[in-house]
Order: sequence, then structure tokens, then C-alpha cells
Amino acid sequence: MNPQELKQILSSGLLSFPLTDFDEQGNFNARTYADRLDWLAPYGASALFAAGGTGEFFSLTPSEYSDVIRTAVDTCRGKVPILAGAGGPTRTAIALAQEAERLGAHGILLLPHYLTEASQDGLIAHVEAVCASVKFGVVVYNRGQCRLTADSLEKLAARCPNLIGFKDGIGDIELMVQIWRRMGERFSYLGGLPTAEVYAAAYKALGTPVYSSAVFNFMPKMAMDFYHAVAADDHATTNRLLDQFFLPYLDIRNRKAGYAVSIVKAGARLVGHPAGPVRAPLTDMTAEEDAMLLKLISAQGAQ
Repeated sequence: MNPQELKQILSSGLLSFPLTDFDEQGNFNARTYADRLDWLAPYGASALFAAGGTGEFFSLTPSEYSDVIRTAVDTCRGKVPILAGAGGPTRTAIALAQEAERLGAHGILLLPHYLTEASQDGLIAHVEAVCASVKFGVVVYNRGQCRLTADSLEKLAARCPNLIGFKDGIGDIELMVQIWRRMGERFSYLGGLPTAEVYAAAYKALGTPVYSSAVFNFMPKMAMDFYHAVAADDHATTNRLLDQFFLPYLDIRNRKAGYAVSIVKAGARLVGHPAGPVRAPLTDMTAEEDAMLLKLISAQGAQ
């Protein structure tokens, strides 16, 4: 799949980031991870991002990363495209991107470099180096320490033909408008704020109708129903689901830092598709919080 073909796939439909399965000792469990992907694939996500943020990329060793991407590619071959998370320092990000390409992934989501601040020139050099190291498509994630401006993206677009996507995890409306008006159809634009459904209608109005759903990991039917309702401007359905599920869900998620992942792992366990515990420094939810989430899940019916 060439970068432009990937761009077309990412320009419509719902995206998701599968959880990474760990056993009770905290080791990667390839068997249950493959089962998870087999369960999710038929629900209709346009692409799945293996070893992304929800997949706890930040806690994986290099060998585990390879195992996760290999399992995802092998399991989903011919069913749904797989993009891999890649990030960290420039040379680490390059090594991971090249490994994902070698293993047959269709592209990468370039996650932030972490920790140190950087100038726009430095961020441009970082993204450009990763793009130049591979042939497949690259989506850059604007989040954390990686905050590219419209000027920087314009320079990268001219230098990096395989940079085909921009994912926003900041929520700066002014910046998004500047980027969209400047770059137009050059990129596929993805909404990437945590619990993206809450922002979906607003981002659609900005020219960013595609987003990634973490809730798809345990409520795939409801996640797809919500996406289709947003696409159809079905405000009755989106407002009902926001009131009945997503806003109460945020109340639980916001109880502790890091719960954006923990609550998804709890949800998967509660619907019968456990992915094991989260890894430190994240913490699992409490029994009381599990019960609150189960009440929300049960009210939505069978998936």
C-alpha cells in the first residue's frame, strides 16, 4: 500500500487503537491479542493502530514492540490495515518505524519525542528524518512536546511526500483552522483528543470528520453507531449517547491521571474480553469505579 492509498483510507471512517494484551505477570500475550483483533476487525473500523497510546506503546520493550506489530499484521492481513505507533528520540523513532515497515505494517503514527522541549526547526528535523527513513505513510501526532505550527507543516509537506496525515491531540481550534486553511487536502486530518466522541461534531465542522475511538475497544457497535450518527448529522442520537454514556464516562475517566487507558482496559474486561492489567506507571481502576462503568455499559445493550 503506497502512502496515497493509505491517505485515502484514513480520510473516512472510524479509526481505533487496540489495547495491548498482558498476562497476569504483565508480559505480552500474543494469543489473546490476536483474539482481540479478530473480534474487533468485523465491526468496520477503517484502520487499526497497533502499539499506540491506548496500546501502551510507552511501556513496551523493543522486542515486545516487534511482537505486537507482527501479531497485528499477521492477524489482520486482508481484513483491516494496520498502522504502528512509533516515537521517542529520533533514532529510536527511526528504528521503530523501519521495524514496523519490515514487519508489513501499512504506515506509522509518529508519537511525540517525549521530555525535552524543542524549537520548530528541531521538530521539523525530527519528523523529516523519520519520514526519510521509510517508504510507507507517516501520520504525525500533534500532542505533548510535539506541537507543529501551520508554517512547520507546510515545510514538512514540501519535503516529505510520505507524510500524509495530521492527528490533533491538543484541541487548539485556532491552530486547527490555520492548518486546515493552509494545507487543505494535502493531509488526512484525524481527531485525536482523549474520548474523541465528545469533540467529534466540532471537529467535523472544522474539516476533520475522522477520529480515533478508544471506546471501540469494548463497545464497538456503539462506537460505530456514534460515528455514523455524527457523519449523518443525527443530533438526536449523538446527544442521547453523549448524555447516557460519554459524559458520565468522562466523570470516571477524569478521576485519575492515566485513566484514559485504564478505563478502556476495565471496559474490555467487563464485556468479557480482558486484556490484563495496565503497566506502571499507570494504575488500574478500583472496584467501585468498575461498577460505575459496568452500569454505563449495561445500559447500552449487547454489542
